[in-house]
Amino acid sequence: MNKLRLTLACWDYDRTRALADGSVPVDGIELNYLNLHVEETFFRMLRHREFDVAEMSLSSYSVSAARDDPPFIAIPVFPSRFFRQSCIFISAKSGIREPKDLIGKRVGTPEYQMTAPVWIRGILQDEYGVDPASVEYCTGGEEETGRDEKLKLDLPSKFKLTRIGPAQTLAQMLATGDIDALHSARIPSTLHSHPDAVKRLFENYVDIERAYYRKTKIFPIMHSVVIRRDVYRANPWIAGSLYKAFVRAKQKVYENLYTTSALTTMLPWQIAQVEDVRREMGDDWWPYGFEPNRHVLDTFLRYHHEQGLSKRRLRPEELFAPETLDSFKI
Repeated sequence: MNKLRLTLACWDYDRTRALADGSVPVDGIELNYLNLHVEETFFRMLRHREFDVAEMSLSSYSVSAARDDPPFIAIPVFPSRFFRQSCIFISAKSGIREPKDLIGKRVGTPEYQMTAPVWIRGILQDEYGVDPASVEYCTGGEEETGRDEKLKLDLPSKFKLTRIGPAQTLAQMLATGDIDALHSARIPSTLHSHPDAVKRLFENYVDIERAYYRKTKIFPIMHSVVIRRDVYRANPWIAGSLYKAFVRAKQKVYENLYTTSALTTMLPWQIAQVEDVRREMGDDWWPYGFEPNRHVLDTFLRYHHEQGLSKRRLRPEELFAPETLDSFKI
């Protein structure tokens, strides 16, 4: 019997590699895996809907999900998670020493609707009292000129956004002091090329992030996996098939990371790090599925609404194909 051929665009993660090489099959599906960097995948899926299935920014997906006739439906698979306290960068000329010093400053962000800055703004609000509307946001390319928001935004007037100049980049502006801080998923090149001019707000970010997890039990979700809605409507069974395959591919990584006959990464203390993470976060520290992630998703959707990106506060259940919200039991 012929299988349904689907194209999946996703980066080269250890947790998805078994899908790319075919060692984990997908029930009823012949998968064409395109290994693309996340910015390319998001741009091509959001602007042109080129793929059947794609890794997708959680924020961009939430923006699209809140609109009439949403183009995508997600499955509760999260290929990218990241504690983002390490991703707040400051200019040495800014005078910023602690989070509250950000109030009233000019803060760069490549795109206001990016997932990483949504989490950063929310964490700064909840943990340090920095209102997301208390700064001026400067948007544009971090390393290259001419970057635009992938989605058109309609924000409340209290949020102040300014486009940087056509010849400017946020990384250089941070080094020269033309912006005071930067919220970004990527480390700006000037952190290393201008170490006296660019710093992290939290130099001890690992300690800060561990304390945040202990307090909140939140490991921030950055990306989900979406199916083009027309493809899903024609074949609703693919949501369950894809979800099962992603789970099996992730399980292989857990097993490989704790194999002591040979190291599967170039991290010298890989086994010790796995044991440390298990003590801190449990055996399934990168959970897929709806229920284990409900509180993380609900927090993110609150931030999304409070920051003007969704007109109403979405419920976590609204994001996912209903077939993936629960599972059969034996």
